Amino acid sequence: MFGALAKYFGFREKGTSWSNEIIAGLTTFVTMAYILFVNPNILGDAGMPKSAVLMATAIGAGIATLTMGLYAKLPFALAPGMGLNAYFAYSVCHGFGLPWQVALGAVFIDGIIFLILSILPVRKWIIQSIPLNIKLATSVGIGLFIALIGLRSAGIVVKSDATLVTLGSLKTPETLLSIFGIIVIALLMALNVKGNILLGIIITTIVGAFVKGSNGEYITHFTGNIIALPNWGEFSKTFLALDILGALKWGFFSIIFTFTFVDMFDTVGTISGLASKLNILKEDGSFEGAERALVSDAVGTIAGALCGTSTITTYIESAAGIAEGGKTGAVSLVTGLLFLLSIILWPLAGIIPSAATAPALVIVGFLMMEPILKINFKDIAEALPAFVTIIAMPFTYSVANGLILGILSYVLLKILTGKFKDLNPVLIILSILFILYFAF
Repeated sequence: MFGALAKYFGFREKGTSWSNEIIAGLTTFVTMAYILFVNPNILGDAGMPKSAVLMATAIGAGIATLTMGLYAKLPFALAPGMGLNAYFAYSVCHGFGLPWQVALGAVFIDGIIFLILSILPVRKWIIQSIPLNIKLATSVGIGLFIALIGLRSAGIVVKSDATLVTLGSLKTPETLLSIFGIIVIALLMALNVKGNILLGIIITTIVGAFVKGSNGEYITHFTGNIIALPNWGEFSKTFLALDILGALKWGFFSIIFTFTFVDMFDTVGTISGLASKLNILKEDGSFEGAERALVSDAVGTIAGALCGTSTITTYIESAAGIAEGGKTGAVSLVTGLLFLLSIILWPLAGIIPSAATAPALVIVGFLMMEPILKINFKDIAEALPAFVTIIAMPFTYSVANGLILGILSYVLLKILTGKFKDLNPVLIILSILFILYFAF
């Protein structure tokens, strides 16, 4: 079976092996496991039962990631998107006062729209229409975004009323442990140790068991019971609980549009950046498996809504597995199976502290900077939009915003400099939609 799967994924052609792909899959899962606990907390604020959301998150992420691996054959993992889950809970449910069942209905419709656009060549056209420099900049911007998430999680960067962000206290045990983790991973990389990121996470987690945190408890909690049977009765409270008819009412059109619009360009930006890191981008901006990746993403959103969670999307943390040498869908196969196993092993996933995963995100952010060397900085009409794309992602805390602003600045500069031949109809249409999106 393993030989057949290796042939199916093209191990020989891609120059990889099961050991490479398994390590990469484990690394991706470990860097994403936080969503199993963060997502229920956020959606719980919308009135959803947290234990049910945890199961929905694990099952939805597992189905979506397995689909990406087996169908698209790409090392991209999926889970409920951060930002979209906050929009779901705080804007839709709290802001508009809508029941979470209606919000799930809107997510389901979003997935159906995505699936239609993915089967049709619409989303493919969008990806191919984005200039190569913007795609390269997307990878770099995602890298800075990931690094910022890691630095914030480590407590190295904290919010400030005076300067927005500032340096956190380097005396706290959690921050010191994260710095230790960064040094460990960097050292392992310098020594060319296989699986350096995953090993760094494991080593930092073990050390955390002997270090007391700011609350006086050990940073890493090893529980005696690492297996907990899933509560299917609780899961039934969110499974198929979506209200599609409620979401189809005219008054909810803007909600569905926002889910679809933000998710679309968040996904396009993420998979383009990851494809750039994989070095599979062609000259026309396309890459093998792009259409299937978009279909997998749409299927994930539909599955997530049916299970009872917010929009599922491709995760930038997939770059951690790619950085470990992951090259094929086998990575996603491993990650997806681990998500499904987390239904019963979720206490084990909870052992790994954020102080251990934060260093991995910082290092992955560094590794994603390489495409900046390929950006054409000699032409201001090419370089400035790339720069806007790069800085907008971490500064607005959104991959979608960075891509949107980058494309808008690209089109504007090309028009102002009279380089109309560099534009295409899809870019013009997208720019008009972007302006309308920000205006209304």
